[in-house]
Amino acid sequence: MSDTTMMRAVWSVPGEGGGRVELRDTPIPQPGPGQVRVRVRASAINRGELLALSALKTGTGSIGGVECAGEVDALGPGVAGWQVGDAVMGHGRGAQAQFACIDQRALMRKPPRLDWAQAAAFPNVFVTAHDALITHGNLCAGESVLINAASSGIGMAAIQIARWAGARSIIASSRSTDKFGRLSALGLTDTVLADDQGEWVKQVLELTGGAGVNLIIDSVGAAAFEANLRAMSIEGRLIGVGRLGGRDARIDLDWLALRRLRLIGVTFRTRSLDQTLDCVQACARDLLGPLERGEIQPVVDSVYDLEEIAAAHARMRSNQQVGKIVLSVESLR
Repeated sequence: MSDTTMMRAVWSVPGEGGGRVELRDTPIPQPGPGQVRVRVRASAINRGELLALSALKTGTGSIGGVECAGEVDALGPGVAGWQVGDAVMGHGRGAQAQFACIDQRALMRKPPRLDWAQAAAFPNVFVTAHDALITHGNLCAGESVLINAASSGIGMAAIQIARWAGARSIIASSRSTDKFGRLSALGLTDTVLADDQGEWVKQVLELTGGAGVNLIIDSVGAAAFEANLRAMSIEGRLIGVGRLGGRDARIDLDWLALRRLRLIGVTFRTRSLDQTLDCVQACARDLLGPLERGEIQPVVDSVYDLEEIAAAHARMRSNQQVGKIVLSVESLR
């Protein structure tokens, strides 16, 4: 592209039956107060983007993506602590483009040992998993944790954070035994094969000596809800991160009371910018050190060029991925 005022970006475009994605020429954004413009090298995709796209029927559309890795290209007024050329990874909207403007508080320094795809795969899932496990789940050393949909990006991040936090037992559930091999290397202690009848609960109880798990990180939702409650210990906590298996579930309130359970839902959609940035900074405070030392590792399933966004979405819809799907912007240089 010869015009230095324009860039290529993935746009989510509304339609009567739901949105679609298309690559467009778009003006390069200018950083506002407190913002850093990043020359994007890679950006990851997330399932929430597909769900939002399917519901996009009106409006003007927008640039997709909520996380990226790249180099600082320009500084907005009031920015401190960053310099042009710094290698960064960050959490912010409009990240599936050649340039993105991100709040300086949402940026983290990219460890040299990570490549661009690995760095782009870190911000969203590790911030989300840290918020679920540590901030809301209050996971303590010596406790047991069950992670549903463990082969997802959030699941694989949660396994590693649980290990870092000193969990005694880390149990992963998945519908595919083929995915367990890659999960084992991340630090889990046990696996259970998920099923629609909830038979996996018996396995969880056996693994915990009949007590049940202290904490569940759930991305499944309704399809696993009743079984989740049966797998929890007295005073167990369930953190609802996703609803891949539906939103509407039945609850036995007597069981809830008898077991003194706590059910906590988490999302960034109803948080203010400052609340979201607090989550990013809490994650950075706890996890950048372990990330730099190689104690935790973003897991990349596959990398597509930015122009292959439709194929990347198809890969996610297939549910065959293990880890994060990343978009490379290098082909547009």
